[in-house]
Amino acid sequence: MAWLFKTRRTSCEHYKDERSPSGYSLLPWLLMGMGAFSNLFQGETPDPWIGGIGLLTFNSLYIYVAFRSFVKERREETSTRVALVLMGLVTCALAGAYGGNWLLFFPLLGLATGAAVRMPQLRTAGLVVSMLAAVVSVAHDGWGGLDIAYATWISTMVTAAILSLSEAVRELRAAREELARRAVEQERLRFSRDLHDLLGHTLSVIVVKSEAARRLAAGDVAAAQDQLNDIEAVGRQALTEIREAVTGYRTGSLSTELDRAVSALRAAGIEPVVRRSGPPLVPQTEVLLGWVVREAVTNAVRHSRADRCEIVVSGSGERVALTVTDDGGGCGGERAEKSGIVGGTGLKGLAERLSAAGGTLTAGPGPRNGFVVTAELPAELESRELAVEEIRLPVG
Repeated sequence: MAWLFKTRRTSCEHYKDERSPSGYSLLPWLLMGMGAFSNLFQGETPDPWIGGIGLLTFNSLYIYVAFRSFVKERREETSTRVALVLMGLVTCALAGAYGGNWLLFFPLLGLATGAAVRMPQLRTAGLVVSMLAAVVSVAHDGWGGLDIAYATWISTMVTAAILSLSEAVRELRAAREELARRAVEQERLRFSRDLHDLLGHTLSVIVVKSEAARRLAAGDVAAAQDQLNDIEAVGRQALTEIREAVTGYRTGSLSTELDRAVSALRAAGIEPVVRRSGPPLVPQTEVLLGWVVREAVTNAVRHSRADRCEIVVSGSGERVALTVTDDGGGCGGERAEKSGIVGGTGLKGLAERLSAAGGTLTAGPGPRNGFVVTAELPAELESRELAVEEIRLPVG
């Protein structure tokens, strides 16, 4: 057993080592049968051909069980249990017929039993094997044969304990690696979504405001300068948000996103209308709805060719709803799909985010043309209510 303990200790101290116990770990213990093998060659065993066939059969079954015991599926197959039972019959026959060194096959049988059987069947199997060893050994050596029974019991239980612990460590290592892999995938997905939403919106606003500045440069230098100042502010804000997205600490405000949406829509020549009512929202809800506003307005600026875009936020006791509606002829991306989500990576990614938070997102052509994005989320509300307000800003 010392060899197995050494292997186990090495695995614990160097968990990155891929080596783990296998059937080869149990093969050195076959040396316990060298005494019986010696008796055959020295002519001390009656009917040596029978003894030799029995020894070969025992060793073959032992090796078969040993290598199948380290794979759970194979260990639990009927063929493995049948081989173990045959080992028991051969051991009883050989030890009962010859005694002496042949009794040492019982501890080997116990070792194979501990490798192939797990709780709760292990208690019964270990007791049966030990009782067989006790009966046969006492019949040959008197009460001194109980030492063989004790050795059989110990080899059964210690082997099972060591191998069970080894399997538990391997399973924990596999679970840890799986958790690490999933964490990496989730972080990669979060970053790709944030980067898509940030850059898509920011670049769209910069393009729109650049076009506005170019149009105004010839006739209204002051207005063109205002647009350039907005471009600079948007660029600086984008740098800050990208840094926050990289570190995973990005936070947002629905009010801020609404203000940016108004500015972007005005620069694109679209009349913005914002209505907001209901109690204040918790930060997480504000962040998610802010992403929806950003994506929906970006699509409107890029694709809608609209004259007017209406953003409505309404809250109740348990739910908050956000609707972004434009009157354009575009559809914000691809045509309606069976899933009810139109658009590319942005809207689909937002739908997954809201679904994870217990909300829903639908997007598609409106009943009177145009495009409608609707988001609903649970709302944990504070006591103070927000007055209904309507903001109508003319196109500048």
